[in-house]
Amino acid sequence: MTLPNPLLLGLELSGTGAHPASWRRADSRAEDLFTAGYWLDALTAADTAGVDFAFLPDSFALQPEGAIGRLEAVGIAARAASATHRIGVIPQAPVTHTEPFHISKAVASLDFATYGRAGWEVTVSHGQSKLFGRKGEQDETSLWHEADEAIEVVTRLWDSWEDDAEIRDRATGRFIDRDRLHYIDFAGDNFSVKGPSITPRPPQGQPLVAVRAADPRSTRVAVHRADLIRISAADLTGAAHLRSELRSAAAAAGRDPNLVRVLVDIDVHVATTAERAASDVAQLEAWSPTQAPNALRHIGTARTLRELLAEVRRECAGDGVVLRPLALAAFTDHLPRLTPTLRDRLGLPRPANRYATTA
Repeated sequence: MTLPNPLLLGLELSGTGAHPASWRRADSRAEDLFTAGYWLDALTAADTAGVDFAFLPDSFALQPEGAIGRLEAVGIAARAASATHRIGVIPQAPVTHTEPFHISKAVASLDFATYGRAGWEVTVSHGQSKLFGRKGEQDETSLWHEADEAIEVVTRLWDSWEDDAEIRDRATGRFIDRDRLHYIDFAGDNFSVKGPSITPRPPQGQPLVAVRAADPRSTRVAVHRADLIRISAADLTGAAHLRSELRSAAAAAGRDPNLVRVLVDIDVHVATTAERAASDVAQLEAWSPTQAPNALRHIGTARTLRELLAEVRRECAGDGVVLRPLALAAFTDHLPRLTPTLRDRLGLPRPANRYATTA
């Protein structure tokens, strides 16, 4: 048995790479990390190669090691809007110290800028309360309860304008029909928001919401709220089991599980040969040793990675994958050889050449 739909291919663009020593590689372009060109090159390469969506990590905290410092993810995504044509852009936006009204407006604007290719990965923020001075530290339960309410507010605000609220009636001078704008009147434990939004309903209606199911609290929010659920698993069997559990939980929550996509994170490093890939990773580890991964990892070639992706689909381990390059610049060099052809996407075999001689 295989998945009924083509495998979705996502890419996480995390600085110079997921490995903390990736910036030390000669090809890392670490000197360009805080320029628009660096991010545009990565996103346009992924777009040209046919990657379905790119995740842009963000946080209020500095990285503990490696290339330290961040640009704001929604801003990066907006900068790439006019330079890309197909790829979905899904920035992280932490909710813990951010008003949902601001997130709603920013992601809706991104959806307009990309003509309907925006998403939002929901995250929470730990240990950063002193940067803001507005509230004390929260425990995990409180953080994800607040995130749940924030998603509710954001999605209500996206709906607070009806699709045809803009009437542009020159004769009467009415640009909008105010009867088609709605107060959301949300009152919860963390937010009290009357609405409506000041931004029209986005092109998608509701930009995609992504949540990483990393523990019971985030998993509960993901099951109830997310269109895209990111998971991590030690092997494909574990990923398939977790996907099945999440689909069942979504159904129990009253959702159609076929409208939820479960994406498996895979750390990757790809080179021209498996030996070269292993040598590259050994050098990264010599520079900055990391703990043995308890998640899927692929160190090899573009061909062997394609084989792994086919196995993910065959084993129903995920509706898609999110590839996390250990060294980003090195990985984007192999993207054109990694992404599937149109026949691959449709599940159709490559025809044999009718004139080729058979052995």
